[in-house]
Amino acid sequence: MLHHTKKIRKIYENIQTKIYYMIPEKWNQLYLYASVIDKENGEQSGELYFYYIPKGILKKKPVNVYEIPNKFNLDENEYMQFVKIIYEQIKNLRNEFKETGLDPLWSNLTMSIEDLNFKVEYNYNDLLSSPFDSYERHIIWRYQYLNIGPEQVNNKDRQIINRYIAQVQANKTTSKTDIYEDKIYIRDVGNMVAYNTTEENEAMKNVEKQEVVEIKEEIKPKKKKKNQILLSEDELKKMKEQ
Repeated sequence: MLHHTKKIRKIYENIQTKIYYMIPEKWNQLYLYASVIDKENGEQSGELYFYYIPKGILKKKPVNVYEIPNKFNLDENEYMQFVKIIYEQIKNLRNEFKETGLDPLWSNLTMSIEDLNFKVEYNYNDLLSSPFDSYERHIIWRYQYLNIGPEQVNNKDRQIINRYIAQVQANKTTSKTDIYEDKIYIRDVGNMVAYNTTEENEAMKNVEKQEVVEIKEEIKPKKKKKNQILLSEDELKKMKEQ
């Protein structure tokens, strides 16, 4: 059973706040995946992506975080800084669990927000020896959490999903999982693009301004460390194509 300290709950709150700030329209559901892989040489690698479901009467397709700058005419480089901030928070979260003496330490997680409910699913997969590479795990994750099945993807991705389903049926993909659930921590915050009425925008103005200051403080240039690897160029390109 995972032990949740006060600092861990604070990290959850910080991540939630930044997610709300980063999504420029109203939404119903959100699913975020992140991994942190410890390599034998002491360095770390990993990835992060999330999808949200826009709010509306009709069912809408999930929007990939890497599509947001183009979709809303935002500066891509600046927006990616916010993604990096969230990933650093994920690494901080893992380090805090490490401080509690957790063994084994989780390797990847999925966070979800729906109807003010917050859920984190921690997994302990050995990603370095996984039968699926990073791109394939992304396709499988979308199948699991976004219901993007074989009938909705191209032939290459269909083969990946079918191979995963076959392994599940053969009981070859079981792994330890821990789940944490709670109500959403944060209060209403502004976001990067105004979508509310003039009156609502005016009421949120001070809160939004505070969020901008907080986030910009966090993205001041720092000396890059070896373990501060977020996404390779190839992986980023692949994710943008999804």
